[in-house]
Amino acid sequence: VDQGALNHGAAHFLKVAVEMKRSILVSGGTGSGKTTFLNALSGFVPDQERIISIEDVRELQLQQTHVVRLQTRPSDAQGRGEVTTRDLLESCLRMRPDRILIGEVRGGEALDLLNALNSGHGGTMCSLHANSASNALSKLETLVLFAGEELPQRAIRSQIANAVDMVIQMSRLRDGSRRLVEIVEIESSLDAAGNYQTNPLFQLYIEAIPDSERLACRLEPTKNLPSFFDAAVAQGYDLTQDDFGLGDSTI
Repeated sequence: VDQGALNHGAAHFLKVAVEMKRSILVSGGTGSGKTTFLNALSGFVPDQERIISIEDVRELQLQQTHVVRLQTRPSDAQGRGEVTTRDLLESCLRMRPDRILIGEVRGGEALDLLNALNSGHGGTMCSLHANSASNALSKLETLVLFAGEELPQRAIRSQIANAVDMVIQMSRLRDGSRRLVEIVEIESSLDAAGNYQTNPLFQLYIEAIPDSERLACRLEPTKNLPSFFDAAVAQGYDLTQDDFGLGDSTI
């Protein structure tokens, strides 16, 4: 928030989403701030929860009490001893995690991740290379195929729709700033044509400043309520319709 990557309203909403164990995918290009943002999101995980992180390089700085860190390992000169993200994810599920954090999904572990998310491991957060929220879902479909299983596209999409609750898109703008570009909620069912149904919640609007290399950016709510709004209010979270650009009398 202090660096202008997002505003207080979006940050408060994301805090509620993390505490309510929504499964979040942080998407963006190289150098867009995905890992930094994922690290910031992890700070909202309650301290009493058991977190298991899976990374290629240790980048996440988790401050909670119950943290188990797992790290991949390349094979040696003889091609032995490799430990992949897929291996670690399989082991992780036997370690009673309350939260699973994956530094980056980049291969066949995407299928194991979907299976975990669809079997009660909500609240998982991970990052993925993609240029937009919709592209992130398509990329995840492709990564699932890396697992070597011949699954029909609709089955893969159905799994993704049920597993991923939200996509947060990060971007590095031409003035060098790293910004949250959009927050999109993914509905748990596909439409009649087998396409994803999405619910945009926040969108970044960009304007060039005359005679300046800097950009004027504002992150605004889209006047759509998240699907878990009523549940959040019922559980005592401080969310109002005004947070999403709607007055109490609008609905």
